[in-house]
Amino acid sequence: MLERHASRATRRAREFEAFVAGAAGRLLHAATLLTAESPDDNPRARRLLTLSLAHTYACWDRLHGEDPYDHARRQLATRFARGAWHHGVLGRSRPHPASPLAPLTPQERLVMVLRLYEGVAEEQTAALLGLSPERVRAISHRATSALLHRSRGPAPAVTAAKATP
Repeated sequence: MLERHASRATRRAREFEAFVAGAAGRLLHAATLLTAESPDDNPRARRLLTLSLAHTYACWDRLHGEDPYDHARRQLATRFARGAWHHGVLGRSRPHPASPLAPLTPQERLVMVLRLYEGVAEEQTAALLGLSPERVRAISHRATSALLHRSRGPAPAVTAAKATP
């Protein structure tokens, strides 16, 4: 009995390690987009990812055929939302100016990352965040407009080359 339990624990650890090796990069990128940190200096994103993966590992045996990536992504989104909306921890920090999602609020970043980067359907995003699909659509539209119409600074000067005879 003890050998079978040890064998199951070893198999579980190997399966989880293989999952992390394949999914951690994409999840870290999603977390970095959420926190609007620099890809080179992203301690909040790494902490968010670590907590999400720890929860996924704790639930590993109960997933029963569920996609572990989907579970980890839900944990990532839930933890980010809890930190940004309820505790204000993630929302108070300033986003890195080079982050593509820096001009957005934490809620807008979350919706944009789930919808555009992760490809989660509008209805699933709404259910995950506890919002109506119409609200998710409005947030997505507002965020898209903000990104498309943000100030990009002065336009570069155009110099005309003089034609020499």
